[in-house]
Amino acid sequence: MMQKLRNPKNVKLISLFVAAIFVLGCFALSVTQSGVGKSAFAASSESAIGVVNYQMLVAQSPDLNDVNTAMNKEIEAAQKDFNEKSKTMNEAEKRKYYTQTQERLANKQKELMDPVLKKIEASIKKIADKKGLAVVVDKNTVVFGGVDITDEVAKAMQAGK
Repeated sequence: MMQKLRNPKNVKLISLFVAAIFVLGCFALSVTQSGVGKSAFAASSESAIGVVNYQMLVAQSPDLNDVNTAMNKEIEAAQKDFNEKSKTMNEAEKRKYYTQTQERLANKQKELMDPVLKKIEASIKKIADKKGLAVVVDKNTVVFGGVDITDEVAKAMQAGK
């Protein structure tokens, strides 16, 4: 192999080959970035990216009141339980039990919120599919562009209750 590289003619051929690969790679990159390779549907729509205000959708969820009511009951029960059991505990035991209670409440909140979040995501997917959107991201992460579908998703959630 080294002897082939000593021949200036072979070095020139290899250099041309590497340069050709580089030029073809640059051309392919420019074609994909310019949008020539995109599908006709994506090119004809305003944008293939949708945006939603996820926090607003959670706040407007019709199931959120049920979650808050159930969570308040859990907090009251946990507080009562903590007060009764901690009477005989020292400070270290109280801190440990308090941490366990907080973890239990966090798990309960996650358990209660998961169905709500899944409904929101299903509504987002339904509207995105209807509008032909390939991607939907949270509005807070977008600087510019995208089709805002927050209101349509909120209406779909209200109708689905």
